[in-house]
Amino acid sequence: FRGAEADVAAVRALAPLPETVDEACAVADAMGAPETAVRLGADATEAAIKDLSDEGGLARARILHFATHGLVSGELSGLAEPAVVLTPPDAASPRDDGLLTASEVTTLRLDADWVILSACNTASGDGGGEALSGLARAFFYAGAHSLMVSHWPVNSDAAVSLVTGAVDALTREPAIGRAEALRRAMAAEIDKGGVHADPANWAPFILVGAER
Repeated sequence: FRGAEADVAAVRALAPLPETVDEACAVADAMGAPETAVRLGADATEAAIKDLSDEGGLARARILHFATHGLVSGELSGLAEPAVVLTPPDAASPRDDGLLTASEVTTLRLDADWVILSACNTASGDGGGEALSGLARAFFYAGAHSLMVSHWPVNSDAAVSLVTGAVDALTREPAIGRAEALRRAMAAEIDKGGVHADPANWAPFILVGAER
């Protein structure tokens, strides 16, 4: 959709992810963040995120967490770049069509130590041998210092468990760092056995960027 708005009906037709509400609330609770820090539904629009950036709110956040659909280019008809799905508006506009594309991410003002993209394919290369997606690179360009991203489609329930486990571990013991926190969350999934131990469920997430 470079230079044009997305089809809002197509965005709205994407499968709902009700468990991401629990994930967002659990992550906020682990960080001791206020309820107002959790943006859901009508508060999680593309326009709201851009407004928060313009007001300096995103630049003050140390951790940013997106629990939603991640799309690669071509996944929706006409989608020319990767994007994060947000709550779609009633009608598309240049500022809000429900998709925060990579090029739009680059215009955000960030200074986050950690951006967590709990969504599908947020690290997948765009072809041509690229190791990281345009979406991941866009968040670095916008000012993120490290990312948690996924290499392949993520089981939503597994993502909830992994992300909340990693954030909880880091909050309890900040000195261990993000990489060790994620390792512990992965180990906890393996220890559960059964489907939880399947690498397809716990292995897609990686950390990119430096600790600070």
